[in-house]
Amino acid sequence: MTVKQLVGKAHLWLGLASGLVVFIVSLTGAIFVFQDDIRDLTEPWRKVEAQATPMALPSQLQAAALAPHPGQATPADTWVTYFGPERSATVFFTDKAGNPIQVYLNPYTGQVLKEQNLRTHFFSIVQEIHMHLLLPEAIAKWVVGGSVIIFVVMLLTGIVLWWPKRKHERKQRFTIKWGARWRRVNYDLHNVLGFYAASIGLVLALTGLVMIFPGMLESVQVAVDGGKKAPPEIMATQLDTLQTVSAATQPLTDIVYHTARRLSPTHEMILIAPTGTGKTPAFCWTYRKALHYYHRDEYALHPISGKLLDSRFHATKSAGTKLSDMNYDLHTGQILGFGGKLVAFLASLISASLPVTGTVIWWGRRHKKSPHKRPVRVAVG
Repeated sequence: MTVKQLVGKAHLWLGLASGLVVFIVSLTGAIFVFQDDIRDLTEPWRKVEAQATPMALPSQLQAAALAPHPGQATPADTWVTYFGPERSATVFFTDKAGNPIQVYLNPYTGQVLKEQNLRTHFFSIVQEIHMHLLLPEAIAKWVVGGSVIIFVVMLLTGIVLWWPKRKHERKQRFTIKWGARWRRVNYDLHNVLGFYAASIGLVLALTGLVMIFPGMLESVQVAVDGGKKAPPEIMATQLDTLQTVSAATQPLTDIVYHTARRLSPTHEMILIAPTGTGKTPAFCWTYRKALHYYHRDEYALHPISGKLLDSRFHATKSAGTKLSDMNYDLHTGQILGFGGKLVAFLASLISASLPVTGTVIWWGRRHKKSPHKRPVRVAVG
């Protein structure tokens, strides 16, 4: 058996083993790519008219969002996000029944515009299927992660199988023969589209893998930075619990908000984490552009006094850390705007089609009809 035949066998059986998971993950990924664009068109409460007045403070938004839910959550349990001058702000919390609740508010007046239970939201369900296949997270990590690793191997072995031996075969490998029989069209769809989507598919698969296995992302960062390990994440900031400090004179979330506005004045989006029990720092992230997660500054503040403990600015981060921050935007294609998302969408659709067309090729070869033998005429003397 030649090397190419061995590669073909590996490509076949690995594809059959992982095909269903790859199909589901790729299809849900294609659906999720444009989720913000679709929601902006179908959910009018996500947008507001920009005003010249200052935005309401986080404590005001928290109070308005929690008012219909007495006893379900406290301000210290909520995530508050400002999305920019023309977008609603949100307050997110989990009620006592375990339901993830997202409340949309006018960021200037604090008026509640819409409340959603994300457990039943279409795109939340799509995201959960994409990430976990509705399985327990500990199991899904290996089922989805293992299948994506196999998919990476499939793309690489597929390129080996696609590569033409002779020059005159190259044109054939780049085009689909639409006028041929359906089996040939299916074969071309698998080979030609698979080749065109391979590079983008690899980016989507690898950026997805580092979300499943964060250690991979740390290794990439170290490699890009020439072996230098990045400083600990902002959430690893230590707090001296024995130190006596004066309590803040205003709500902690408001202090966090003012600090973020002062130190990152040009950033559109501000995400404030739950301030908790006061035993760990209060964290905040600011993003230069709404709904884009690459270019960000990070802050940790004292949970009692509100004093700034640590900060990380995008401009001072290493190349490896910036690449790490870029991972989600690369995975969804939105780092290149609408065009990038369109490319990610098409590549995801093609990736979903590959297990289907590949299975059809395998099935056709297993059940290929042999030509009918002509009856032998015997001359009778």
